[in-house]
Amino acid sequence: MRLRLFALFLLTTSIALAQQQTPYSWKSVQIVGGGFVDGVIFHPTAPGVRYARTDMGGAYRWSAATHRWQPILDWIPYKDLNLMGVESIAVDPVDPNRVYLACGTYTNPRTPNGAILRSNDRGRIFQRTDVPFKFGGNENGRGNGERLAVDPHDGRILYLGTRHDGLWRSQDRGATFARVTSFPDVTEAPAPMPTPVAGETPEQRWRRMPIRGSGIVFVRFDPADSKTSSTQNLYVGVSLMNQPNLFASHDSGATWQPISGEPTEYRPTRSALSTDGFLYVTYGTAPGPTRMTNGAVWKLNTRTGEWTDITPDHPAAGKKEFGYAAVSVDAAHPRTLIVSSFGRPGSAGSEDIFRSTDAGATWKPIFGSGGQYGYALAPYVKPTPIHWLFDIEIDPANSNHAVFTTGYGGWETFDLTAADRGQPTHWSALASGIEETVALELDSPPQGAHLLTAIGDYGSFVHWDLDHPAPEGASNPPRLGNTSGIASAALRPEVIVRVGVNAEHKPADNISYSLDSGHTWKPTTAAPTPQSRSGSIAVSADGATWVWTPERQPSYVTGDMGATWKPAQGLPTGTRVIADPVEPRSFYAVSLPTRTLYRSTDGAASFTAQPVDLSPSPTGPAAGGRGDNRGGQDRIYATPGRANDLWLAAFDGLYHALPSSGSHAASVSFAYLAGVDEIHAFGFGKAASGKSYPALYLVGTVKGQPGIFRSTDEAKTWVRINDDQHQWGLVLQIAGDPRIYGRVYVGTHGRGVFYGDPARR
Repeated sequence: MRLRLFALFLLTTSIALAQQQTPYSWKSVQIVGGGFVDGVIFHPTAPGVRYARTDMGGAYRWSAATHRWQPILDWIPYKDLNLMGVESIAVDPVDPNRVYLACGTYTNPRTPNGAILRSNDRGRIFQRTDVPFKFGGNENGRGNGERLAVDPHDGRILYLGTRHDGLWRSQDRGATFARVTSFPDVTEAPAPMPTPVAGETPEQRWRRMPIRGSGIVFVRFDPADSKTSSTQNLYVGVSLMNQPNLFASHDSGATWQPISGEPTEYRPTRSALSTDGFLYVTYGTAPGPTRMTNGAVWKLNTRTGEWTDITPDHPAAGKKEFGYAAVSVDAAHPRTLIVSSFGRPGSAGSEDIFRSTDAGATWKPIFGSGGQYGYALAPYVKPTPIHWLFDIEIDPANSNHAVFTTGYGGWETFDLTAADRGQPTHWSALASGIEETVALELDSPPQGAHLLTAIGDYGSFVHWDLDHPAPEGASNPPRLGNTSGIASAALRPEVIVRVGVNAEHKPADNISYSLDSGHTWKPTTAAPTPQSRSGSIAVSADGATWVWTPERQPSYVTGDMGATWKPAQGLPTGTRVIADPVEPRSFYAVSLPTRTLYRSTDGAASFTAQPVDLSPSPTGPAAGGRGDNRGGQDRIYATPGRANDLWLAAFDGLYHALPSSGSHAASVSFAYLAGVDEIHAFGFGKAASGKSYPALYLVGTVKGQPGIFRSTDEAKTWVRINDDQHQWGLVLQIAGDPRIYGRVYVGTHGRGVFYGDPARR
């Protein structure tokens, strides 16, 4: 009887949970690339099998069937968001179905330890091994590699180089790891800070700051001469200077020695091993992407121990300072290789790939001799110089196919050997399917394009077609290299204002506006101060008044499209302001730590402070009391189409203003909405059929369940609209579409922007 009752309880519970889940289909809003793809890993013998890793946006597998990259880490939940940074990827040279990922974004003390994710079905399902150290997938040296490698003669054996914890080995396909105690201690001693020099600029002092290495940066097996069950010869590169930085083992890792004659005046960055016994290594004075002042390319004859400097273009101290980032050897032609520069000075496009067909004796520049780019797949990158080429690879199955990675995806060519005939090579974006942007704000206006995005590092986008790349982005002048805020006018949505950091470093152009729904943009004729940049922007309902709160500055207001600015009176510095969607002269701001609402009814000229009463008052560190607010909330929101209808989204609670809390009330009362445990993002969308109140959307935790949620009854009940395969680590932005019920946009912290619609039944 007890078993029967327990089974009935499980059935009832599963039905209740099912009723709280609404199936959705999710698709990426197409920007293409938009982040640092810091590694592409080809399988050495299985054509078409390759993977890409990113510094904070997960990993991807190439799909030959769809001709697109497929994400393989979208299932990572918020609690494991650290795993979205991928330090290294390794494939099993014998078994193309096996792949291993070293995951972890940061090595600071507050970040959890990393994990090895291992799969025997090309990344469709993973098993996890937690490791007792941290990875730095988004730290200096993240383009070095690969730190993880599988023994080509024994797939059970993996070697793993770490940043701060030495060399590790697994003998059971990554299920467990143990430190290789025979490997030398390669801990880098901290360098002394430079003594201040009178009169030097911050730039000059920055150039004198010490640069630390990034630990063990590559592990390389030499399969050619193994006569035992495991590979005998291994090479390990360490990001060290002025001391041994390349080590070899000739007894399957039992003992290790520094390689005699190795260059030590720079740090190794990447390596390639040719089938005729040469180890090629690129070097720079920094791991990158911090600035390199010197660098080189050397090759080691692993059979004789002889070193040869084969640098294509030598840096010059004080004149032409740069380094080298990556190297790749043609698997079919061992004397053919390519290398990439890093930080090579000169005009736009001065970074280059150099190609040799005689083992480095002579070189040809790929772009310096006429390489051509096609921008159709990612129009926004056209004005951006090529940079951060920290991985370049020649496809082992196709000598004409090569790729290189950049800070916004990467490029590939299918006519690489044209350079050998003196003809130009042609390059197109390789990143179709890869979306690694960070959305800093989303806006879905009631007319015009359905979505506006403010994107970290890459400007803003007006998405007229969600399934194809926007034609402008950062290239729409005035260009913003980083857009922190974007807003349209509720009653005149053709008026849009955006703020950020101008890509050409013109302070006056850190804010711009459009009067035609984002087709064209203009800079304002003035800025509040020469230092005004980034921050948040609010636009009045009629589009006539803008309130800009620049980064670390007070709020400023303009009524003449930025020709003149005045400080908004009565607001604490740095307080985010929002506009009432109905009353053009009404604006709001909130400080939850001090429980204060700031309200303006005179077009943001002045704000009046009102105490905030949260009822019932939560206990513990609620309502803005958290000092570790990763959710980015503690914000005020105004309900579309309704005047003076306010919501408070605290990191750990949701509150709705009571109707009596008008502008003349002594205090403002907010009612606590039970069931919402944690909020990372909050927004509104079109009301459901038969409802008059807008739908609510929320990213966070409801009744203990993390996810993305929708409510159609003013937060009385919620349904989860994502599933465990669509979690994306950290999501900080959400906005419903005011024209399409159920349509919702979410902005992730490294996996781009998605739009979701109720799944068709």
